[in-house]
Amino acid sequence: MKIKSILKYCLLALVIVACKDDTKESTFKETDTKFDYNVEQFADIKILRYKIPGWQNLTLKEQKLVYYLTEAGLAGRDIMWDQNYRHNLKIRRALENVYKEYTGDKTTDDWKNFEIYLKRVWFSNGIHHHYSNDKLKPDFSKEYLNELFLATNTKLEGEAFDVIFNDKDSKKVNQSKGVDNVALSAVNFYGPDVTNEDVINFYKAKTSTDPNRPLSYGLNSQLVKEDGVLKERVYKSEGLYGQAIDKIIEWLGKAREVAENEAQGNAIDLLIKYYMTGDLQTWDDYNVAWTAATDGNVDYINSFIEVYNDPLGYRGSYETIVQINDFDMSQKMAVLSENAQWFEDNSPLIDDHKKKNVVGVTYKVVTVAGEAGDASPSTPIGVNLPNANWIRKEVGSKSVSLGNIIDAYNNSGSSGRLKEFVHDEEELKLEEAHGQLADKLHTALHEVIGHASGQLNPGVGETKETLKNYASTLEEGRADLVGLYYLYDSKLEELGLVENWKEVGMAAFDGYIRNGLMTQLIRLNLGDDVEEAHMRNRQWVSAWVYEQGKKENIIEKVTRDGKTYYNINDYDKLHELFGQLLRETQRIKSEGDYEACEALVEGYGVKVDRDIHAEVLERNKQFTSAPYSGFVNPVLVPETNDAGEITAIKVIQPKGFPEQMLEYSKTYNHLPDVN
Repeated sequence: MKIKSILKYCLLALVIVACKDDTKESTFKETDTKFDYNVEQFADIKILRYKIPGWQNLTLKEQKLVYYLTEAGLAGRDIMWDQNYRHNLKIRRALENVYKEYTGDKTTDDWKNFEIYLKRVWFSNGIHHHYSNDKLKPDFSKEYLNELFLATNTKLEGEAFDVIFNDKDSKKVNQSKGVDNVALSAVNFYGPDVTNEDVINFYKAKTSTDPNRPLSYGLNSQLVKEDGVLKERVYKSEGLYGQAIDKIIEWLGKAREVAENEAQGNAIDLLIKYYMTGDLQTWDDYNVAWTAATDGNVDYINSFIEVYNDPLGYRGSYETIVQINDFDMSQKMAVLSENAQWFEDNSPLIDDHKKKNVVGVTYKVVTVAGEAGDASPSTPIGVNLPNANWIRKEVGSKSVSLGNIIDAYNNSGSSGRLKEFVHDEEELKLEEAHGQLADKLHTALHEVIGHASGQLNPGVGETKETLKNYASTLEEGRADLVGLYYLYDSKLEELGLVENWKEVGMAAFDGYIRNGLMTQLIRLNLGDDVEEAHMRNRQWVSAWVYEQGKKENIIEKVTRDGKTYYNINDYDKLHELFGQLLRETQRIKSEGDYEACEALVEGYGVKVDRDIHAEVLERNKQFTSAPYSGFVNPVLVPETNDAGEITAIKVIQPKGFPEQMLEYSKTYNHLPDVN
């Protein structure tokens, strides 16, 4: 692949489903003046829209497949709301009723603040912030809310009402050290009396028939106590969330009828079986079949997948993404997956921790056609699945970049934070010349090479068992380090991915350190610790190499005109430090070294320099662009003939964010009885 081709045709980027980092400044200029990517902005949120390029090139059968898969995804939307917090659905329904029925004065600050609060709740799929996990604070009083309820004949009583205003359940996911993370997390994966110790002991007693292929225990259930006895409430038909799951199954059945090929159809059959039974062996069978089904124009992600919302990393959040392949861009970047073994063989890992045979890493650029659950409104820009280590090792994985999502970000405008935080003109020029490509190659390496690399020592349990609440941040940091290490390598130039590997690597290093030590702090309130797994990993990686390089002044902390900057003085030595840290993080994972993992994360990734944080927040005040972005989804509208047969499917854009949220609540209200 030629670098000119990459630059000409919309550079790619990807991160794993929960790797949502939209603080990165875009240096792209507006290239699409006809399509308005911006919908609205409120609080710390910017709402965007995206196109589905190439839709008209799909056959009617393929369009039907996309439509059915999208409907299957939306059918389970309310599952995510209930997973996030036990009162979310009741609160949402009450607030939405007020929004629709209130006919009083809508010019007051109280009403405007009510609207903003509801929009924040919609965006976060609940009353806790989608990224920080802190409970959202309304800027109106409980007395005003009661007035609105009285005026609209709306009822919300007891704990569900009180929790909007009090300090109870203040954190959706609590990752703090030395506390009972399960008991102090509001996420609805566990009953009220379940503790860390309960969870660990419950799953320690479970053994897989084949220890080399361990089942994903806890992935699709809620763990509760009944009469003092721990019990799993499994997500399945006729189980927990059964009403919504039955609708998912119904739409998947329609999708099965128009599957593109036998492999794809067989995978859908297994997914339906899994939803019907909740059987985790069937889940593994499905993932093996899904990973191997690589032909066709349409693919999807659907089910309980990422475990970031579980403080102990067992339970999967519901999410779906429906995607159409971009074969041109996928072919351009296939070189990474084709050379996966070279990257593994030449990594700085201990030899015993390297895979001898990296298999089945497929990489595609795709066009998103619809999202739901944990992927919407706040979306990833890429995915690497499945998550089971043994499937990655024996069968492989699928890595995808969500190309049209990247296009939307790049065309939605830039806030100009870049010039404020770069150290000097040289760093700015490097970022402007290579920053976008560096980002995209880094995240591609993160997914295709990083998550597929390394192996556990024989007899060592899964990372959720050995590294517990630090498993997610350790894995994301490890994959980041793989990307950083190889970005500063002439191999990329040899493969035709860049024209100047050194400058691209320098831009990548600058951007990572700048973000990890400074700019990502705009997402935190002053005085807060870093708790989100990806923010933690960026900080502990950056802080560790800064600390280790102090003696040789590899990264210099510069104060100029009362402002702080970080300047890299020696990129070669920083590359060596990234390699050393990669070797150590893989050792921690391979050996299941909890104590070392805890020391690394707590020592470098949690606490924030308060003075630096206050400075960053003050310097950021000049910028009006919100630090978080998300999307409304295009609407797929089927047209039918007199016999009720679909003859065409049109793509239209929703009128706005509130309109889509209300339509979703009306159309996909499949959990009316969940409390």
